[in-house]
Amino acid sequence: MTANLASSEEALDQFLDDFEQARIPFSDWTHAAHITMACCYIRKLPKADLLSTVRRNIKTYNVRGGGKNTDTSGYHETLTVLWLWVLADYLESFPAQTPRLEQVRKAVEEFSGNRLYPEYYSYDVVKSVEARRIWMEPDVKQLPDNGSPLEE
Repeated sequence: MTANLASSEEALDQFLDDFEQARIPFSDWTHAAHITMACCYIRKLPKADLLSTVRRNIKTYNVRGGGKNTDTSGYHETLTVLWLWVLADYLESFPAQTPRLEQVRKAVEEFSGNRLYPEYYSYDVVKSVEARRIWMEPDVKQLPDNGSPLEE
């Protein structure tokens, strides 16, 4: 199942399990799949566990799928934090009773065509080895000013 075909809450749970077990082929690991994964974790985990879980599971997925996490490919800390921050802020705009499936679908619809980083980062910053390794504050535009959705 690909992320944009999630048809139920159970399908989202299965998608997340497939991601965690690296059963999603790289060809299906699309931008929409990344957004789906992030939204599922944002809704599932406490803030204190969010970034460490996402970080670990992306790195594991990359390696299990035959990829590598290097200074030029694989896991990217700054982009991961950026997306978690923006998506957490977006999901907070929904009334509490809004089903997770609806929130995920709307987030994928809103953001799947958007790489987001040019809005917040200059090319040189986001493409740097340092930004791949550690969180770097945006140098173009500030993040939503409602406090970090991440606690570490």
